[in-house]
Amino acid sequence: MCRINIVLACASYLDLRDVLGKRVIEVGSRDVNGSIRPIIEAMEPQEYIGVDIVEGPGVDLLCSAENLAQEFGEESFDLVVSTEMLEHVRDWKQSINNMKRICRPNGAILITTRSRGYPFHDHPADFWRFETEDMESIFSDFEIVRLEKDEIRPGVFMKAIKPEKFVLKDISDYGVYSIVSNSRTNEEGGGNKKTLHYRISVIRFYLRRSLARWARSLL
Repeated sequence: MCRINIVLACASYLDLRDVLGKRVIEVGSRDVNGSIRPIIEAMEPQEYIGVDIVEGPGVDLLCSAENLAQEFGEESFDLVVSTEMLEHVRDWKQSINNMKRICRPNGAILITTRSRGYPFHDHPADFWRFETEDMESIFSDFEIVRLEKDEIRPGVFMKAIKPEKFVLKDISDYGVYSIVSNSRTNEEGGGNKKTLHYRISVIRFYLRRSLARWARSLL
């Protein structure tokens, strides 16, 4: 799911060599407020599979990011796309490892995700924030060809190529910023959801959503 500026940014990261006649998978493909899928399908991939943990528009198969390799097998896709999903998975390390594993040598991974400063958004959960330096470290076993900050709202855009001689980097001890604990941590799930910071974030999110719905009802 993604806003129009994210869709356009993703489109600018891709060309026909990435897509034409290739197998493509989108991880977290449910179309909530926009999708890169029509743009990629216009480039005529051999196959496009959208996976998510809930059914909905753009979802062809239910599968969690943590189980991609088990479901599809190693080196099974030429292009792996994940837009605005990574911050929502409890185990981001296993999710990224699986995306790396299902990507073929010389294939690409395209990721957009949110950075610190982006507000809590519970769809259906919200755990993590990633910076450009995090992506540089996490994907140091790939060739990063583009890595930029989202200039509109705090976030990261990245495209990386899997090398022929690939050795999976151990990221088990790497920590990123957790919106749950308000600190950098490598703890699965981001830490204790009973923290005051997390509770305030949840209250603000649902209050904003309730006010937005109320405002729309007045129109």
